[in-house]
Amino acid sequence: MKRLDSKVAIITGAARGQGEATARLFAAEGCSIIMTDVLSTEGEAVAASIGERARFMRHDVSSEGDWASVVETALSAFGKIDILVNNAAIAHFGSIEETSKDDIVRLLSVNVVGQYLGIKAVLPLMKNARRGSIVNISSVDGLRGTTGLSAYDACKWGVRGMTKAIALEAAPFNVRVNSVHPGAIDTPMLNPTGTSDTKPIAMGLGIPFGRVGQSPEVAAASLFLASDEASYISGAELAVDGAWTAGLNTNIEKLND
Repeated sequence: MKRLDSKVAIITGAARGQGEATARLFAAEGCSIIMTDVLSTEGEAVAASIGERARFMRHDVSSEGDWASVVETALSAFGKIDILVNNAAIAHFGSIEETSKDDIVRLLSVNVVGQYLGIKAVLPLMKNARRGSIVNISSVDGLRGTTGLSAYDACKWGVRGMTKAIALEAAPFNVRVNSVHPGAIDTPMLNPTGTSDTKPIAMGLGIPFGRVGQSPEVAAASLFLASDEASYISGAELAVDGAWTAGLNTNIEKLND
């Protein structure tokens, strides 16, 4: 416990799902957190339930002005920024013929530009302190292509490439930049009502573990990369996917025949 004792983090998309789980875990590990999201009601409730370690801000990650306000609030409240978890994202399902220019521009503005602006906002502070950890949440779809997700895949591959390039820029200043690549995770994006049986989804997708992942499992990966335990890890990509990208998507039932 207390693997993030006395550290300060900004976590985007923290009102629910992976972001909420990450905020709760980081707080339990001694971290103070600025939680951000566009879902104000949910975000305020999560921050209140965490307690004094957490503060919520409504935040459009595609806005450079909003990022300046988030950084200013973090410094005013806690005096420093040690960690950034770029978690906020949106999805779009559809073939390239079904995807408009507005669709892909909207995805890029949140999923890529939003992360880029976040890094740009905190990196000078981390360089000056000569310490820091940036965790960019990508996806297994940043490790491969997926039918019907070309716009989303473009974003998640972009996050992967951006992570590696900025890891090189930040390395001389002891600032680490890594990406986490969740697979099918039981979040509102996959399971909007929170009541569906996700095992058939896992079986249909051919996930070797035979189940979808849970938000705390993604949060644990972010915790490791944010902590000093990952002090010599930068530019890496960590898949949290139940071995989904380890090989062919063979149905688990066939493996058990």
